[in-house]
Amino acid sequence: MNDLNDLIGADAIVPKLTATSRRHALQGLSDCLAKAAGLDPRAVFEATLLRERLGGTGVGDGVALPHATMPGLKRPIGAFARLDPPQEFEALDGRAADLVFLLLSPADRGGDHLKAVARISRFMRRADMRERLRAARSVDEIHALLSGGAHVDAA
Repeated sequence: MNDLNDLIGADAIVPKLTATSRRHALQGLSDCLAKAAGLDPRAVFEATLLRERLGGTGVGDGVALPHATMPGLKRPIGAFARLDPPQEFEALDGRAADLVFLLLSPADRGGDHLKAVARISRFMRRADMRERLRAARSVDEIHALLSGGAHVDAA
């Protein structure tokens, strides 16, 4: 699959999340995903924070992929936000992240979790896609890009 449409719905996208810290960014993304998926915001945040304490989830090039498992989910789900200002997620390249994907997966489906992480990583490896996501101005533009709409002119 070349898109992330099945992982991230339009209701789980925040075009501009003002965050004062990594923790604050994780709280905002957790709240967004919990609301979109009908989950308990506190449980989502706690699971995400617990995993983040094991090590940073920055993948480089201004991208972070915090992730966690949660019981009761049937499939992996996610949220996306552009952070303003970028926050430190301990990426190996030392760059703070402004493009952040939060991924939650069923606790008993480790293979699905790894596949979802790999899909997001492959998607974000493309410099043109990162720049298009940074230039997009609305939820609809971002959702179109995440849905495989590389033809969207977000500039």
